[in-house]
Order: sequence, then C-alpha cells, then structure tokens
Amino acid sequence: MNTMTLWHISGWEFAALAFAALLVGFSKTAVSGANTVSLAIFAAVLPARASTGVLLPVLIAGDLLAVRTYRRHAHWPTLLKLFPAVAAGVVVGTLFLEWADDGAVRTSIGAILLLMAGVTVWRRRRSDAADDGDEPDAVTGRAGRIKARSYGVLGGFTTMVANAGGPVMSLYLLSAGFRKLGFLGTSAFFFLIVNVGKVPFSVGLGLIDGRSLLLDAALALFVVPGAVFGTWAAKRIDQRLFERLVIAATVVGGVQLLLR
Repeated sequence: MNTMTLWHISGWEFAALAFAALLVGFSKTAVSGANTVSLAIFAAVLPARASTGVLLPVLIAGDLLAVRTYRRHAHWPTLLKLFPAVAAGVVVGTLFLEWADDGAVRTSIGAILLLMAGVTVWRRRRSDAADDGDEPDAVTGRAGRIKARSYGVLGGFTTMVANAGGPVMSLYLLSAGFRKLGFLGTSAFFFLIVNVGKVPFSVGLGLIDGRSLLLDAALALFVVPGAVFGTWAAKRIDQRLFERLVIAATVVGGVQLLLR
C-alpha cells in the first residue's frame, strides 16, 4: 500500500472519514448494518485496498466499546461453533487480496455491498420482530452444522476482503433465534475476536503500517461519541426506518464503487 497517499487527503475527505468512524461506533452499539455505509465512504475516499487496512483498527475500537456495553449477553457455544469456518473464510479472503489489484478489490467491495443489501432486505422480510432476551434457540443436527459452516466461511471471506461480514453474521444470528441483547452481545465478541485475528494478515499484506495507524488514532476519537449515542438510541430508534436508510445508502455506495 502506498501509505503516502494517506497524508494527502483533504479536509472534506477527512470529515467524510470521521463521519464514517462515527457510524462505526453507532452501528456497533445500536443497529448492525451501518458499517456498510462506513465501508463505502472509506473505499470512496481512499484507494480500495488501503481502505480495508485503515478501516480495520477503527472497527476494532468500535468492537471494544460494544463488548464493554454488552459483554454479559454473549452466547459462547455459538461463537465456538462459528470460528473454525470463519478462519477458513479469512484465509481465502487473504489469498484473494494477495492476488487482486485495486480495481478488482473495488469491484468486489461494490458487489459485496449490493449482495449484503439484498441479504438485509431478505432478512427483514423473513424474520419476525425480535424481543429482548439472551438465549437463542438451538440450531442442531446436520442442517444446523452446514448452515453454521456456510455462513462462517462467507462471513470470514467478506470481512477479510471488505470488512463487510456484518450482514452475513446478522442473518445467521437472527435465523438461529437470537433476541436483541443476545444478538448484540454475541456479535460484539464475534467481531472483536475476528477483527483482531485479521490484523496479522492485514499487516502481512501491507494494508496496515505506522502511517495508517496514525490516521486511525485520529479517527478513533470519533468512534466514541458514535458508540455513546448508539447505546442511548438502541432502545429508542425506529429500527425499521433506519434499516431502510442503511439499505439505500449501501446500494448507492455499491453502485458508485462499481461505476468508479
């Protein structure tokens, strides 16, 4: 990655990245899915490959705040079932990033965003409104194992290539019967562990270095107010309306990247 380009972003571009970091904090503590908007902003402002490395530490900052807020509600049997398949997906995604140039990554991110928007629409139509609670219904048997492995591999690949594993994991957790608190707690630990595990791969690919971390340090300051607002808004926001806005923004971002 030519990290010198990180020193030449304009004030407006930094403002866009700061707004995206604010959305990261909000999505981690309130409504999963806003990360796709952040991804589109980062990939529009920065080179596509570089954007994945700069965004990753910002996501980890959001994960830490989410774990602090919802740490008591994680469902560890589900996490342990998912991690082997996710690890395989991360390895496949790393190999893809080793091969792909900036144009291929940009096109892939755009296509993934549109796919995830479609997944989110499908999820909203197929799933019932969720009530508070911690324990999911068990997903057992051969079909349950196949589903966990399939979602895990796809989630690992999308999160490594485009930091866009959120919608995939959201669909899996909802299909497994999670309620709001269990969903937020389990996803918080899931993404903290997965994103931290991606750091060595990103460093090895040259996507994270000293210059990118300096930019991350500035952007992390904006994650905190987003997370605070998300915690306050979690019980008050009209989630259906917000999801519609997220889907619309995701589609616009995906199309913009495909046409860029």
